[in-house]
Parts: sequence; structure tokens; C-alpha cells
Amino acid sequence: MNDDLNHKNPWKKIEEIITLNDTEQLKEYLNTLSSFETALSISRLSKEDQTNLLTILEPADAAQIIEDVSDAQAVNLIEDLSPEQAAVIVDQMQSDQQADLLGELNTKDAEAILQNMSAYTSGDVRELLNYEYDTAGGLMATEYLSYLNCLRVYDVIDDLSEKRDKYSDMEYAYVTVYGGKLVGMLRLHDLLFAPKSKLISEVMETDPFYVSVNTKLVELQEIFDKHNYFELPVIDEAGCILGIVRRNAVDVELDNQSNNTFLEVSGIVAGEELREMPVFTRAVRRLSWLSINIVLNIIAAGIIAIYQDTLEKAIVLALFLPIISDMSGCSGNQAVAVSIRELTLGLVKSHELFRVFYKEAVVGLINGIVLGTLLGGAALLWNGNPYLGLVVGTALAANTLVAVSLGGLLPLVLKMLKKDPALVSGPILTTVTDMCGFFFVLGFASTILPRLST
Repeated sequence: MNDDLNHKNPWKKIEEIITLNDTEQLKEYLNTLSSFETALSISRLSKEDQTNLLTILEPADAAQIIEDVSDAQAVNLIEDLSPEQAAVIVDQMQSDQQADLLGELNTKDAEAILQNMSAYTSGDVRELLNYEYDTAGGLMATEYLSYLNCLRVYDVIDDLSEKRDKYSDMEYAYVTVYGGKLVGMLRLHDLLFAPKSKLISEVMETDPFYVSVNTKLVELQEIFDKHNYFELPVIDEAGCILGIVRRNAVDVELDNQSNNTFLEVSGIVAGEELREMPVFTRAVRRLSWLSINIVLNIIAAGIIAIYQDTLEKAIVLALFLPIISDMSGCSGNQAVAVSIRELTLGLVKSHELFRVFYKEAVVGLINGIVLGTLLGGAALLWNGNPYLGLVVGTALAANTLVAVSLGGLLPLVLKMLKKDPALVSGPILTTVTDMCGFFFVLGFASTILPRLST
């Protein structure tokens, strides 16, 4: 019965082994769990048991757990350790994952861990942390195979044999000249069948495909989709190899960005949230958005209150308020998507406000006139009052122009303020367009109220 319970609730078994302080049994049991089961089990453990789990295991095994769980869960686990305990574990992780993890921590905690890591490793991580997270530099790993072009095939094979445990997952080796400049690539499979006495410069693929350290995430995705590479070398301005960026690292980052965008659109703007986090922390993260949104909604309600008499005398307007708000919000979000896409691809700079405003205002004016005419015509056919059609049609046209212009500009403004442009793709823009829509409809209606009431 107890075994059945442990099978359904593996964290119970982990709790038992932690109590026994049995390192080998804990390692063996964790190896039987999938990454999903491991993450679930850790989320069910108490804070004390989570800490004990990592400290009982060997650092390399603890590092494997950190690498297998989500970034938010990994941060939670590391934050509960002392800097000395955390540093021993982080030292065992791959360089790109070290940078990802420490980049998620606050500056003070990250620095404390770095100071307790080995000087060689911490230097590499500090270098990686200087790059933007969505570039090849921010995604690259500094563990790669590199050989001078003057070596022979047997030199490389002997070196690989000695380091087979360290580089067992490598598929390519890179050939450089003195100074680190990249001149070629070796497929390890091809290397095995080459004459042993040949220079590797005679076996390598010359003019290898590479990416710049500043290559953006979206461009990396397009390159990997177009070319069948497992990894690509990353070079600096001098052509020297700095590291490698793997296809799976790009895929993971794209998934993370999609998840983060979903959370931000949902109003969780301070990062990934898990229910194992402290209640107060979770409440503050949600309130950081909700408190702003309630103010905006109060303003929107205040506009309706100002024109309450108008709405009471022409109650038919209430039927069109949600249509105008919704259509304008959709138009604004289209402009947001284009601006975020162009910012990501580097096709527009955050300071090019006038250019973006002009481009979007023209589209917003055309679409606003078309949509306003359609809605105004529908109102006329339904109600028979041309003034109602004029009010709702003009309001939709004006609000579409505002929404599209704002939708195009806000991502650039947020980028200038070093905020995530994706924040405007959700309720903030929608609430602002609601406010403007209410104002336009009720404001226009109040000027010709007697004609609407007849």
C-alpha cells in the first residue's frame, strides 16, 4: 500500500529518503523519475526538504536537477541555499545555463554566488551576463571543441579519447589559427575515417557557417529552420570563436518568451509565477498589474459618469460602446504586433517615434474610415436615425486612429524605458482604447443629443 502511494506521489518517497540521508538511494530514485515528475515532486516538498535534497546529493547531481526544472523553480531552489552551497552546484552546470540562472536572480544574490565560484568559471559567466538575453551571445555556451589548424587528425583523436566524458555530446569541432580566429569546422564522424597523418586543415570544412555574437533570437530561429545544424559557432567582430549556440537553446528561449508574453498579457508582469512561491510575493506580483488596471478602469468609468445624462437620454448608445471598444482594441493590438516584430528583427529603433506614428496613422485613418462607415451604416439600417450612425461611425473611426497610433508607439516607448514591449499587447492598451472610445461616443453624442433622442 505504501509503495502504491509513493508511486502515485513520488515526493513522499523522496521525503523518506531525505530523512534517511541516503545519497545513493536518492540519486537512484531520482533517475527513475521523468523531468515532469521531478519538477512536480520538488514543488510538493517543504522548503527545508528542498534545501536538504540539493545538499544531500553530489553537486553534479544537484546541478542536473536545477537544469531539468523551469527557470522560476530553479531560482526558488537556489535562493534558499547559502551562496557557498549554491556556488558549488552552479559550478557544475553548463555555462549557458549558469548565465540563465544567475541572470534571473537579483544582482546581490548573483554576485554573492559568483564570488564563491571558481575564478575561471565565474569569469566566463560574467562575460555571458553582459550580452542581451535574446542574442547569440546571451544564448551561447562556452564549452566547445577547438583545435589549431596545424594539428593532425591523430592529435585530435587522441585528445577526444582523453576527454570523451567531458565532450561526449559534441558533434562538431572547430578549427582556428593562433589568436582564436575561426577558419574551419570538423564533423567528428568524418574525422574518424580520415587518414590519421593528415592535417586537420585538409579535412575540415572551410568557410564554416557562423553567427555574430549580436545575432537576434528571431534571426537565429530562421537560420536553424533553414539549415540543418545542431549548433553554430558564435564569433566576435574579429572573427574569433567565443562559443556555440545550440538549436535547443534557441527553441527553449522562444518557448520562454511565449510563456512570458502569455503571463504578461494575463497581468503577471514581474516574471514567471509558481504556487510554491511565498504567498506575499505572488500577491505583490499580481497587484503590480491589477493596481494599475483598476485606476485605468476607474478613469474609464468616470468618463461614462460625466456623460451619464447623455447616456440616459440616448440609451441606444450603450449597445455600441462595447463594439467600438473591441474593434479599436483589435486594431491597436495589430499595430503592437508589428512594432514588437520589427523591434525584435532590428528593423526599427526605439527612437523612431515619428516614423512609426506616421506609418501607423495612415493605416489607422484608412481602416477607421472603412470600419466607421460600416458600423455607421449598420446603425442607420437598424435604428433609422442617421445621427446615430454618424456618432458611432465617427467615434469608431477616431478611436481606431488613436488605437493604431498608440499601438505602434507604445512598444517603442517601453523599449526606450528598458521595459518589455509585450506589456502593451494586453489589457493596458485595451483599457486606454476603452477610455477613448467612451469619450468619443458620448462626447459626440452630447453635441447633437436632441437629434439622437427623436
